[in-house]
Amino acid sequence: MSGVEIAISLIGIGTGNPDHVTRAAVTAMNAADLILLPRKGAGKSDLVDLRRTICTALLTGPAKVVEFDLPERDADAPYRAAVDAWHDDIAAVWAAQIAEHLPGGGRVAFLVWGDPSLYDSSLRIADRLRAGGRSIGVSVVPGITSLQALTAAHAIPLNTLAAPVTITTGRRLRAEGWPAGVETLAVMLDGACAFETIAPEGITIWWGAYLGMAQEALVAGPLATVGADIVARRAGLRARHGWIMDVYLLRRTGG
Repeated sequence: MSGVEIAISLIGIGTGNPDHVTRAAVTAMNAADLILLPRKGAGKSDLVDLRRTICTALLTGPAKVVEFDLPERDADAPYRAAVDAWHDDIAAVWAAQIAEHLPGGGRVAFLVWGDPSLYDSSLRIADRLRAGGRSIGVSVVPGITSLQALTAAHAIPLNTLAAPVTITTGRRLRAEGWPAGVETLAVMLDGACAFETIAPEGITIWWGAYLGMAQEALVAGPLATVGADIVARRAGLRARHGWIMDVYLLRRTGG
């Protein structure tokens, strides 16, 4: 790809509902020469199906849509090292797909869940492609995040009056506990219900899975009361669909 002009568009598409895709995102999709859709295995076929649905509903231009198999992360290696190696592997696949389908250069788009700026690695992967002097430009079209979809679904504000919000991951909550001085905690990328590791008294939770999709599931209430229900529902939904995307907001009572 050395010397080839490639323009990469990272397009936020919200949480899977075509109605969440902005007009700017539609414009960027239709300006692309190539749209690359990742496949994450048979158990997560819904994810590529949703991207196909969005392309079918919104594409009016001549963009070529190509699917590719996403490399898997080594679950046995230390987390940070495994993620870095995984991103290297994904970047190599991106480069190979672009070289094959846009050998003379052009515009390639990736459809990113939520927004490319919030707990997504598309920008870091794109940076790997720019290493070594490659002529690659990167632009971002923002999208609706899962936190926006969550608070809208529950009809609640993200923050209390004039107060900050801390956004973290399930891994950090499990390892470090509730951060000192924090009233509202938004938790993402939690594959193991890390809220079970904190004392539930005085905490309210708003949880949502498959936000914006037909199978959307919502639970809200005192953590001590609804926590076990969320654990059970999450396990059942994941078994039924083969995958789950969820997010939740925790808030201390009386703040």
